[in-house]
Amino acid sequence: MNNLDPIQIDRVIEMAWEDRTPFEAIKFQFGLNEKEIITLMRREMKSKSFAMWRKRVQGRKTKHLKLRDDTVNRFKCTRQRTTGNKISKRN
Repeated sequence: MNNLDPIQIDRVIEMAWEDRTPFEAIKFQFGLNEKEIITLMRREMKSKSFAMWRKRVQGRKTKHLKLRDDTVNRFKCTRQRTTGNKISKRN
């Protein structure tokens, strides 16, 4: 599975938890398909947290571009800078 470093794994988990970040965005950035994301989440999270995430994500239209309503626009994280795609330092 793509040999991600710990920082990348943390970012994948963060993106997977975000409601408006589709699986396709994670695939584009990290090369992981939905099945691989689920495997990573199962491996990296506590079982109860994983179960809560799976319940939350299943059937959520915003996690799949093809199922999204046209009114859902691109999401930009509040910590993302206006230029580039870097996360600013957390306080």
